[in-house]
Amino acid sequence: MKILALLNEDGGTLKTTNLDWLSSLLKDEFTVEGHSVEIVRCSGDEVVEAIRHAVERPDTEVLLVGGGDGTVSAAAAKCAGTETALGILPAGTMNLFARTLQIPLDLEEAVGALASGHITPVDVGRVNGEVFVHQYAVGLHARMVRMRKKFSYGSRIGKLVATWRAGWVALRTLPQIRLEIELDGKVREIRSAAVAFSNNFYGAGHVPFADDPTEGYLGVYICKARSFRRISKLVLDIMMGAWRENQDLDAFKAKRVKLVYGGRHHHDRAVRDGELVRLEDETLIEIDPGALLVLAPSEASYRTANSL
Repeated sequence: MKILALLNEDGGTLKTTNLDWLSSLLKDEFTVEGHSVEIVRCSGDEVVEAIRHAVERPDTEVLLVGGGDGTVSAAAAKCAGTETALGILPAGTMNLFARTLQIPLDLEEAVGALASGHITPVDVGRVNGEVFVHQYAVGLHARMVRMRKKFSYGSRIGKLVATWRAGWVALRTLPQIRLEIELDGKVREIRSAAVAFSNNFYGAGHVPFADDPTEGYLGVYICKARSFRRISKLVLDIMMGAWRENQDLDAFKAKRVKLVYGGRHHHDRAVRDGELVRLEDETLIEIDPGALLVLAPSEASYRTANSL
């Protein structure tokens, strides 16, 4: 395979990683497995254009990206629906999609697993046509991200601390959002502090990520709690993987969801893969089965008969 490894020098833990060491490791591991690899380094300001250029190149079979979760999401959006497979070097804060793909979180181990890996199709979610690989959410999560922007941080630990601080502020104000939600043709009106949709259903016993990226369903999660104490408990249960036992969360599987929002504020009222986006009057959320080719470890349990 012809691999283009794109390293975002400003993204995630790569900011503090010896990129000369990582580049040598990539070349050694992939060459031993019979692949050719080209290393491209870029700044955070250049990464979106570098991703676009890489996917448009006819000789790129695998785009292997290293950077934060934003870099991974941007690359997935460009690779989905194309013949270019996505590989992920887990260098973000939570690496949730990498966890779903069963890629080791240690960079050295991840390089070895991917070098001997295979290409296989997995699902993506779409919001009004735009790709997401982890989650789309409205309500509390969007407010938390808006709050986090007010705090400065320069490291992975700093970002985690800023996230918890922003979450505390958001929880104290307890925003409520009114929506009309249509799940696979059934309509209901809701008033909730938080509504989220995941690319495949979250697994239990760990931080929120899907165990199977090929199941073919959205996860739909509606918070029913109204008090600070109960919502705080729900947030903790979600992070601990114990959300299925929490009675303040309704969880469903669906292929297609339609949201109707009649509020006044639209700008930065939703979050797609961690990035603030506009909440439209009408939003269509769908699962797109097998739309993204990924470079998966050989032992990944979700690999299909269509794997290469």
